[in-house]
Amino acid sequence: MDEKFLDRIRNTEARARELEGQLSDPDLARDPGRFGKVGKELGQLRPILEVGERYRETVALLAESRAMVEDPDPEVADLARDESRDLEERLGDLETELSVLLTPRDPNDEKNALLEIRAGTGGDEAALFAADLFRMYTRYADTLGWKIAPLSSSATDGGGFKEVIALIQGDAVFSRLKFERGVHRVQRVPATETQGRVHTSTVTVAVMPEAEEIDIDIDPGELRIDVMRASGPGGQSVNTTDSAVRITHIPTGVVVQCQDEKSQHKNKAKAMTVLRSRLLEFEEQRAADERASERRSQVGSGERAEKIRTYNFPQSRITDHRAGVTVHKLDQVMAGDLGPLLEAVKAEVLARAQADSAKE
Repeated sequence: MDEKFLDRIRNTEARARELEGQLSDPDLARDPGRFGKVGKELGQLRPILEVGERYRETVALLAESRAMVEDPDPEVADLARDESRDLEERLGDLETELSVLLTPRDPNDEKNALLEIRAGTGGDEAALFAADLFRMYTRYADTLGWKIAPLSSSATDGGGFKEVIALIQGDAVFSRLKFERGVHRVQRVPATETQGRVHTSTVTVAVMPEAEEIDIDIDPGELRIDVMRASGPGGQSVNTTDSAVRITHIPTGVVVQCQDEKSQHKNKAKAMTVLRSRLLEFEEQRAADERASERRSQVGSGERAEKIRTYNFPQSRITDHRAGVTVHKLDQVMAGDLGPLLEAVKAEVLARAQADSAKE
């Protein structure tokens, strides 16, 4: 028996009582947004409470069984020893289950996500790989029944993307994709390479939780909104009206531009969706920086400049540098079979979080 589990169970029970009290407050019921958040947090505590109650009961039974081991009747003592062993094994299983349940949850896990892919070093080849990655995530989303809504893109003449931004909606999207953020490196022979030499290019992927209006409060007076004529690859005009919208959040300097729609209003709405998510990420990163950097719940350093994965086309090999996993199924992964890689990274992050928790 580990006393820390009993302490954390008691803390969880206290928090659950506090949330139940909030839900019974008539004032909260008049605020659907807050009411939903409180109810959601309480629902997330239910599994811990259920396993915690079984743990507490098992601890009590084990104490009784160990006391009976000293019974003067040998038969009773033998039965008590057998029962104690069974209860100790059950206790160990419950402690493992509690360790997983008590690992700190990311409050954004259940949210939709904004996916931003940008070409890095490598010129046209980087832009082509950015398009390949976008197709990979689109196919993965299709296998899970997610919906992808492109928000903004900057295409190249060769069919690649300098940048593409999309909103992905579905079940726990951010939870599944959040560890994809970072630098993705590709090693392959470009179509324009006449001597068969392998080139190395990079693409940066960012994944942000979709921010709702309740998550981030934006003062319209702090925005500068510019409208302009949209343009396509090579600067060619897309339309003849000033439909493109650029929004600058003056306090932070965050700039968002959308031009995919012919309607200025639609572009503005899409730009505001991206802006809210970027500002939410900005605030969360600022809060994380104020804590010790080693406490961040990111893979490795958590910086976008960190190389997280290498796609080696000549060897049909993908290596994830965080989880230490290499698979020789590059075609399948690029076709959307991302599950095994994502699960391996998630397992590694969970193991680190549990190790950090054990040190406290």
